[in-house]
Amino acid sequence: MRNPDVRARSTITFAALALCLLFPFGAAAADWQNSLTKDPPGHFPPLRPLRAKYNFGWSGITAAVVDIHSDVTGDNRNVIEGSGRTIGLARALWRYDVMYRSTADADALRPIESKQIDTFRGKKITTNLSFNNNGVSRARIDTSAGGGGSKPKRFDFPNLYDLQSVLLYLRSQPLKDRSSYRVVVYPTTNAYLATVTVTGHEKLSVRAGSYNAIKLDLQLNRVGKTLQLEPHKKFRRATIWVSDDTDRILLRIEAQVFVGTVFAELQSVQFER
Repeated sequence: MRNPDVRARSTITFAALALCLLFPFGAAAADWQNSLTKDPPGHFPPLRPLRAKYNFGWSGITAAVVDIHSDVTGDNRNVIEGSGRTIGLARALWRYDVMYRSTADADALRPIESKQIDTFRGKKITTNLSFNNNGVSRARIDTSAGGGGSKPKRFDFPNLYDLQSVLLYLRSQPLKDRSSYRVVVYPTTNAYLATVTVTGHEKLSVRAGSYNAIKLDLQLNRVGKTLQLEPHKKFRRATIWVSDDTDRILLRIEAQVFVGTVFAELQSVQFER
């Protein structure tokens, strides 16, 4: 029972983190920072407000669902809200729920703050991130019975991205074949060096329909406390497809992780005014 339990948790965690667009980059600590992409946000049309639903699972088995709502507020902020949960057999083995909210500057495509609530096995963990140009402050609170808050932590590194802002930034770029982008992302508790490489264009069919798609190749490295690069022991590599149109929405992800191949696929999408 232990392995399916771990797989279910890994799948929904992958859903909540949604998908990080990340690659390993083998470089010395003194060199990798100089290789980061310094291009400003591109001129590609911004993402329209939408509601979308994704299924997540492994080996062709659906284990979780995630509902996403993306919008732009009156004060020029991109806001994404998501909720996910395990379903079916996966829920019987691992009852897990997650809620996520992220706010980013709609012009600079830089993160402002994010909040993630994980509920599992009687525990409820809230992670709050607050970003500025110099880094991120993190606070984690266990609001379950007998829980408490952990000491706030700070990670100093200029121009960090969170999950929403890195997706917004990447979709704004030209995404030409063989182009590559390297950024540092802080999803919840650690920073990662992300390298995203465009490998081509192809036709892709998902539950939501058939699309012309841009194919990206993805992997990651963890950034340590002293800014040294470390291998990620659980994430090996991933392929991601986004629609090759004016929306550039996420269509599908296939990731090689320590339990095998996990996937996320667009089930439905509705654009709002």
